[in-house]
Amino acid sequence: MSNQANESQYFDLHTTGIGYLNRIREVRPKKGQPFLAVTVAALCGSKDDVEYRYIDCNVVGAEAEKLVRRCIDAEKAIKKVLVSFRIGDCWADSFTYSSGPKQGTPGASLKGRLLYIGWIKVDGEYVYQAKPRDAASAEQQGTDQGDDSDQSAA
Repeated sequence: MSNQANESQYFDLHTTGIGYLNRIREVRPKKGQPFLAVTVAALCGSKDDVEYRYIDCNVVGAEAEKLVRRCIDAEKAIKKVLVSFRIGDCWADSFTYSSGPKQGTPGASLKGRLLYIGWIKVDGEYVYQAKPRDAASAEQQGTDQGDDSDQSAA
């Protein structure tokens, strides 16, 4: 019998794009382990009239965490930190404003898990570029986006 029958299977929702890193911080919950968090200001729309979608992310994985930590000093120095990203499993989180002019009114924020950073630019200069992965290693890790086994609803 194959091990594949006993493995858990997941449906992944990945969002890819480019955006600015903001609010890099260590979150220390009352219960549980501390984790690194960041807000990604994802760019969307026309190049001539860019809009932003803000996504609060937990940074997941050792490589992504290492890269985000490399950006802390630049972000604190108010430099523009632009990245290509992959965010997994986005969801909307509702809340009620507790202070300010919107106090007592409902709000919503997008949340997700920052999984991967393909490149980083600080003030327009590349400071990191991921090495291209060959198709064999991508298939082994189950991240080959061109996989013919993808099921689509038609």
